[in-house]
Amino acid sequence: MKKQFSPDEAGVLVRNIFLNLGLTGLAVLLFSAIFPNPLIENGLPFLSWFAYIPIFVLLQRVGFGASLFWGAVYGFSAYGLFNYWLTAFHPLAGIIVSSIYLVYMAALFFLLKLAVVFFPRRGYIVQWLIWLAYEYLRTLGFLGYSYGITGYSQWQFIPLIQIADIFGVWGVSALVVFPSAWLAYAFISDQRTENREQRTGKREILAGISSFFLKEKVSAIVWGAALIAALMYGFAVPSDYSAAPHANIALIQHNTDPWKGGIEQYRNNFNTLRRLSDEAITADPLPDLVVWPETAFVPRIFWHQTYRTDQASWLLVRELLEYLSEQDIPFLIGNDDARKDPSINPNPGEDFRVDYNAAMLFENGVNTAVYRKLHLVPFTEHFPYGKQFPRLHRALVNADTHFWEKGAEATVFSLERTDSGPGFTFSAPICFEDTFGYISRMFVQNGAELIVNLSNDAWSESLSAQNQHLSMAVFRAVENRRSMVRSTASGQTCGIAPNGKIIAMAPPFTEAWLTVAVPIVKETTVYTRRGDFSAVCFVLAAILLLIIGGAFYIIRKTVIRR
Repeated sequence: MKKQFSPDEAGVLVRNIFLNLGLTGLAVLLFSAIFPNPLIENGLPFLSWFAYIPIFVLLQRVGFGASLFWGAVYGFSAYGLFNYWLTAFHPLAGIIVSSIYLVYMAALFFLLKLAVVFFPRRGYIVQWLIWLAYEYLRTLGFLGYSYGITGYSQWQFIPLIQIADIFGVWGVSALVVFPSAWLAYAFISDQRTENREQRTGKREILAGISSFFLKEKVSAIVWGAALIAALMYGFAVPSDYSAAPHANIALIQHNTDPWKGGIEQYRNNFNTLRRLSDEAITADPLPDLVVWPETAFVPRIFWHQTYRTDQASWLLVRELLEYLSEQDIPFLIGNDDARKDPSINPNPGEDFRVDYNAAMLFENGVNTAVYRKLHLVPFTEHFPYGKQFPRLHRALVNADTHFWEKGAEATVFSLERTDSGPGFTFSAPICFEDTFGYISRMFVQNGAELIVNLSNDAWSESLSAQNQHLSMAVFRAVENRRSMVRSTASGQTCGIAPNGKIIAMAPPFTEAWLTVAVPIVKETTVYTRRGDFSAVCFVLAAILLLIIGGAFYIIRKTVIRR
C-alpha cells in the first residue's frame, strides 16, 4: 500500500524539498561566482571561503538516497553554469563535462554523507578531507580536469598562494575549504539539541556557533594558525627579482581562431602573425625569443615541406620558412606536426599520417627542436576508447573532432647566450597542459628555467574561459618558482613572475604583441622535488578515516542490536 500523508506531513515534505532545492541552487551560484564569470571578470574569490556551506548543511538534512540525487543535480548544474563556454566548441562537449560531474558529485555527496553518519560530532573534518581528496583525484587519468579546484579562486591573492611552492594548489584549497565544513556544522549543531525550535533568531544562531566553537575550538585555532603561517610565509618569500638575469620574450596575439576557414584564412592569419612579429622585433627592447600561439600556423610545416601533397599549403609553408630564414631571433611556433607512421596509423587511405599538437623552435629558418603535447584534452583531442564506445567515438568524429597522438618526451629547449640577452632553457606546455601541476613540474625537473605556454582559447569566445585558464597558469609559476609567459590566440597573453604576479598583459580580443622581460630563476622548490605529496596525504587520510569510521559504526550497531 502507498503511504498516505496528512496535510501537515505533505506540507512539511514540500517545504523540505524546496529548502533542499534552495540550498542546492545557492551552492551552484556560489561555485560559479567564486571563479571568473560573465558578470564579474575575476570572480568573487572571498566567497570561496563560505561557498560550500549550503552543501554541508544539505547533507545534514537528507538521507543517503537523497544525497546521491542532490549531488547529481549540483554536479550537472554547477559545471553546466561554470563551464558554459564549452558549448561554443560543440554542444556535446558541455553535455559530456556536465554528465561526468553529475556522476562525480553524486558519489562525492554520498561519501560526505557517510562522514556525517560515521562521525556525528567531528564529521566536518572528514568531510573536509574527502573534498580535498576529490579535488585531487578528479585531475588524474584520461578524464583529468582541473577547472573548478577551489584553490584556483585565490589566484590574485599573491601572499596566500606562495605556499604553492610547498603544497601546490592543494594547500590553498585546504585553507579555503575548511571554513565551509566547520561553519556548516556550527550552524546545524544546535539542531541536535532538545531546544532546536527555540534557536531560530540571529542571536540564537550566534549562540549556537559560539557554543560549537567552545567544543571545537582546537580545530578552528589550528586552521587560524595555519592561515596566519601561510600569510607570514607569503610576505616573507622574496619578490624582488631585479638582480636575476632577464630574458625578453615577444608574445604574439593574432586574435583569431586559427582553425576557422581554409587556405585563404590561413594566409591572412600568417600575414597578421608576421606583421605583429615584425613590429615586436623592430621595437625596443630586442626580444630573445618570439612566440606564436598554439597551432597559430595551421598548414603542417614538416608534412608539406617533406611530402608536398597540397600545392597551396606547401607554398604558404615555403613563405613561412623563407620569412623565418631571414630572422636572427629564434621563433617558437605552434603547429600540427604530422608524420607518416604506419606503426601508429596503418591506414593507407590516410597516407599513414599521424598528427601531434606541437611547439617547434626555429633558428634561422631551421626547425631545431620539437615538443609534442603530452596531456591531451579528453574527447576533443584524444579518445583512446573507440573500440569500447564505438557510438560515442563516431559522434565525436562526426562532430569534426581533431584527434592528436600523444607525445613521448618532456622536451626542454635551449637558447645560447647572445650579446643582447642571457642564454636560458625553457619548456612549452601547450594550452590545457598548464592547468596541471605535474606537467610544468616535470619540465622544471628536466632543466627548464622558463615556462612558455602556447594557448588557443579563441574558440570559446569567452573572457571567462580565458581568465579561468589564466587563474591556473599562475600557480605553475609559483609552484616551481619559474617565470612564465603565455602567447595566446585571443587572450590572456601575459608574463608572470615566479611569485605569481602578472607583470604585463596584452588586451584580450585584440591583435597585439607584448615583449615582456621576465627573470630567469633557477631555484628548486619543495613542490618541484616532491610534487603533489600533500594531495596524496589528503586522499590517504580520507580513505583511512572512512574505513575506521565504518568499522566503528558497524560495531556500534552490532552492540545495540544485542
